[in-house]
Amino acid sequence: MNDRALEAKLIATADRCVKCGLCLPHCPTYRVSEDEGESPRGRIALIQGLAEDKLSLSPRLRAHLDSCLACRACEAVCPSLVAFGSLIDDTRSLQNRRSGFWRRGGKRAWLRVLSGSSGVRVASALSRLYRFSGLGRLVEGAGLPGGSRLGAYHRVAMQLDLPLPTPAVHAKGQASVQEVALFLGCVAQTAQPGLPRAACRVLARLGFHVRIPRAQCCCGAMHRHNGFPLEADSLLAQNASAFAGSRVVVTASACAAELRTHRDLHESLEICRLLADLQWPQDAPLRPLPARVAVHEPCSHRSVLRDGDAAYALLRRIPQIELVALEDDPWCCGAAGTYMLEQPTMATALLTRNIDRLQRLRPDFLVTTNTGCALHLAAGSREAGLDLEVLHPVELIERQLPTRPA
Repeated sequence: MNDRALEAKLIATADRCVKCGLCLPHCPTYRVSEDEGESPRGRIALIQGLAEDKLSLSPRLRAHLDSCLACRACEAVCPSLVAFGSLIDDTRSLQNRRSGFWRRGGKRAWLRVLSGSSGVRVASALSRLYRFSGLGRLVEGAGLPGGSRLGAYHRVAMQLDLPLPTPAVHAKGQASVQEVALFLGCVAQTAQPGLPRAACRVLARLGFHVRIPRAQCCCGAMHRHNGFPLEADSLLAQNASAFAGSRVVVTASACAAELRTHRDLHESLEICRLLADLQWPQDAPLRPLPARVAVHEPCSHRSVLRDGDAAYALLRRIPQIELVALEDDPWCCGAAGTYMLEQPTMATALLTRNIDRLQRLRPDFLVTTNTGCALHLAAGSREAGLDLEVLHPVELIERQLPTRPA
């Protein structure tokens, strides 16, 4: 799509907005700042001005557009059905086209490091060195501001670990075996290294043979939301080839949302919903867990997949569990993919709301279905001195499986 066609698409989408303001109370950045430029309505007006060449891409305009979380909470309440998610993605693509070569190239290279298997492994190795050398504790002792870029990278470095090998798993002793292919993601393998094994064990226990295609790669969501749609489409095509003919199971809600945008991957299964809806065998009763578990609903699960109850439905299978919502008035935790690294001030403000709620709830566990949210919330919990684990719901389910068939 050339620049003219992209501008025309932006204008057509933006013109659907009637500026009613119903979206304002649902926009996290507006609720924090109370700045019209930080609202969906305000950003749409700026996008119209940019696409019609009435506004230049000034630092102030760029700041308002870059600070959007792309959480898509506004879409659910918009009477005009403005597709704000695709609108902000396309606007960022236009921003990149109008940016200088070095700025655009630097951002593309950074995303390649974050999403590539070699880059992820290097980042996780450096993170381990940062922690075990004692440098991380020294930085914390120096009082590095959480809302700074250095503070944001410090938080991530204190959480990443080395990926664990994840072998394919065969269902044993099952009369009927179904095959599924597990999507691993990129950052998820270091942010939640135990998740793939847990997913494989639970799926195998329920009668699935789990295959892990080696040619799979990043889903492309980071690239799309940062304004690089061609790179995102290329990654989706590679995954479509790697998973051809397979039932795809995805653990990260944001990855599931992105994969479903491809015609050959649109039936990808989010693992919580898959497991919640299954008829479980009699010999796989879950052990009781008399514990309070706070459930975080990521924006990707609530606003894009539109299935925020999936984690609750799955975890209710555990006897004696007490489930509580992390937020009684859900809005973005501030992770939003690369947002927590690029917009640390707003990301920290949004994180603080969740940590305050956790301090009141005092749960034993916190579960979330999105990798970035898990990283962000785990870092905030650790800094607040909260003694709780941040897990994927499937990791908690795996812990409650019987040690041997009943």
